[in-house]
Amino acid sequence: MARVYNFSAGPGVLPEAVLQQAQEEMLDWQGNGMSVMEMSHRGKEFMSIAAQAEADLRELMAIPKNYKVLFLQGGASSQFAMVPMNLLRGKTGADYINTGAWSKKAIAEANRYCQVNVVATTEESGFSTTPPQSALQLNAHAAYVHYVPNETIGGVEFPYIPESGDVPLVADMSSTILSRPVDVSKFALIYAGAQKNIGPAGLTVVIVRDDLVGKSIAATPTMFDYATHVDNGSMYNTPPTYIWYMAGLAFAHLKKNGGLAAMAEINQRKAAKLYAAIDKSDFYANPVTAESRSWMNVPFTLADASLDAVFLKKAFERGLMTLKRHRSVGGMRASIYNAMPESGVDALIELMADFETRYG
Repeated sequence: MARVYNFSAGPGVLPEAVLQQAQEEMLDWQGNGMSVMEMSHRGKEFMSIAAQAEADLRELMAIPKNYKVLFLQGGASSQFAMVPMNLLRGKTGADYINTGAWSKKAIAEANRYCQVNVVATTEESGFSTTPPQSALQLNAHAAYVHYVPNETIGGVEFPYIPESGDVPLVADMSSTILSRPVDVSKFALIYAGAQKNIGPAGLTVVIVRDDLVGKSIAATPTMFDYATHVDNGSMYNTPPTYIWYMAGLAFAHLKKNGGLAAMAEINQRKAAKLYAAIDKSDFYANPVTAESRSWMNVPFTLADASLDAVFLKKAFERGLMTLKRHRSVGGMRASIYNAMPESGVDALIELMADFETRYG
């Protein structure tokens, strides 16, 4: 069958080469006679897979030695609770920046454990921009500062890394991790669900500075304590072994193809040409301020919303899938993660031009 172009916000498209390798190794991993799905997570075969995946991720992101890398379950939504449970360290408040739906969910969960200080919000603009550093009303005594570098629903992305001084900076990088180089040392903790730029859904990567491990609040569940997973190599319980393996394949694929610097060049080019197609048209519009536009999630609306269903039908006929934007906002959204080939963006732009000619 022909592969389609999958613009889903998550689970997102995976590199075809990674899927092919997984297919080839499905029944027999490297002559072992069994699938990775069947391996003991404590056997030497899977232990080697896990170690290589971590080593490749560390190399790709240039993760300093004083950071632990964890491969966990529960998604970013579990991290909304794990972050305050582990990082309050005797303090009662934390700073949060509110730039969209995922920020709001993180804030709501953190409110269960501490006093949340919303240091900036762009809700009044419909989450169409990001606040400048000068607008952040940071508290020097906060336990940490939390923000979402990229909001998938709004298509809003920070053009800078917030300066938090001596207060630990925490980032939900679920939709931007591995899309470009990032200075990990600027962060105390980074977490990311796998299902956008890493691999299949069901795995969460956590990168945490080692001095922040081991000081969780009282009554923290064992599985929600970072120390549990650090002490057990992310294997306190049976981890999502096959997804960990798939993530490792994706890391190796990125290394083979030039690493994050090369990926950044491709991603920036894909986003730039799609925004250019939107901006030069009177038929399409993007709601996000230019300086805050996401490389990963590009929302756009049609001049006549009654044509949305027709547009989606024409897209489906061309093999352009999952372009319908989140139900809370309407319109279209093209998620163009690492694995979306540039040819997919070109095909979308061609459809948009043809559709405007006919219906504009």
